[in-house]
Amino acid sequence: MDLGSEARFAFYVDALGSVIGHADRTGPLRDYCTGLILPGERKSVEPMAARTAPARVSAQHQSLLHFVSTGGWSDEKVLAKVSELVVPAITKQGPIEVWIIDDTGLPKKGRHSVGVKPQYCGQLGKEANCQVAVSLSIANHFASLPVGYRLYLPKEWAEDRARRDRAGVPEDIRFKTKQQIALELIQRAHASGLPLGVLLMDLDYGRDSRLRASVSALGLSYVAGIQPNVLMWAPGTGPKRPDKALNNTGRRDEPDLISAKEVVRALPKHAWHTIKWREGSADWLSSRFARVRVRVGYNGAIPGQVAEEWLLVEWPEGETDPTKYKYWLSTLPAEISFRQLVDIAKMRWRIERDYQELKQEVGLGHYEGRGWRGFHHHATLCIAAYGFLACERAAIPPSGPRSPARLSTPALPDGYRPRGSALAA
Repeated sequence: MDLGSEARFAFYVDALGSVIGHADRTGPLRDYCTGLILPGERKSVEPMAARTAPARVSAQHQSLLHFVSTGGWSDEKVLAKVSELVVPAITKQGPIEVWIIDDTGLPKKGRHSVGVKPQYCGQLGKEANCQVAVSLSIANHFASLPVGYRLYLPKEWAEDRARRDRAGVPEDIRFKTKQQIALELIQRAHASGLPLGVLLMDLDYGRDSRLRASVSALGLSYVAGIQPNVLMWAPGTGPKRPDKALNNTGRRDEPDLISAKEVVRALPKHAWHTIKWREGSADWLSSRFARVRVRVGYNGAIPGQVAEEWLLVEWPEGETDPTKYKYWLSTLPAEISFRQLVDIAKMRWRIERDYQELKQEVGLGHYEGRGWRGFHHHATLCIAAYGFLACERAAIPPSGPRSPARLSTPALPDGYRPRGSALAA
């Protein structure tokens, strides 16, 4: 029997409340998640207080602000509970197929918020004052869920004791590259027992040969974007010394190493095929692709050997400039079909959907506090709200094969008020 969205939301929040410690945190948890899901242009603390407790906005504001900025609850435990609740709903439509690593920029006007500095911001498409966070999502063709989220702390922040203290950066946080943060998120998810999938990485992560090797050492397959200058042996050849790994720094350790671009230039015309794939609710998309087995270096799975992997290349329709080709390396099995390989590589679109909906529907970038704890608490609660919406969407049969609806309709009515909250009276 359908208990209704309000009852399902109450059950969901109560389950999250079981891992946040003190019972007096359950009310603010419920209210904050309610504020993120209800309609509203801004999902920062003050407007959410006005929506969830219009009769006592000031007191509600203080309650929510304390809960998110200084509350001593664990982001990891809440995210684990979100996964426990949401993954079964997602996998009713099919097993988890991929893990996706990426980062996103959150524009900021000031310079005091933790981790903020001029850096590339994908949301704006240029370098700008922003915070950048690395995330890991799990997905199938129907839905996706972020399971890890960590702020990238620039080196000037990590080494500035005064700024760290003002922002409450924990003592054990040191400077780490985005690729190192990504590996930690992957390792943690792998150890947690989440359903496994093929790891997808864009070239900012895929070009790191150490990251690729570490992923393989975990027993995970990957499809990783790479730059065309990555060195490898020509198809059908291999290293003269099997114990010699390729360092991908541009130095030709052996004379027969060539770049991925050179491999592609040598491919015959019949190597190129038009392949179709399905992306979200769009019509079938297609482009021209070629694939070939190559040896790049240690993949971490076969010590002392240099294993073969796929070099996949896309030649976009109407594009005559070879620099516009897209390159991937993949450790998926040799027997995988061409269409399956392309389809999996193209599933990275789901991370773009994650970011778009997290920002537009539940206010991921709307937090106005400056501290480390508040930044991560807000993101965790946004993911929790996103997870509930994903469960609600999963309960609605898709209109067609692999055609997920957008999270554009709030699961709670506009006039909803959290039950059990003294401040909502």
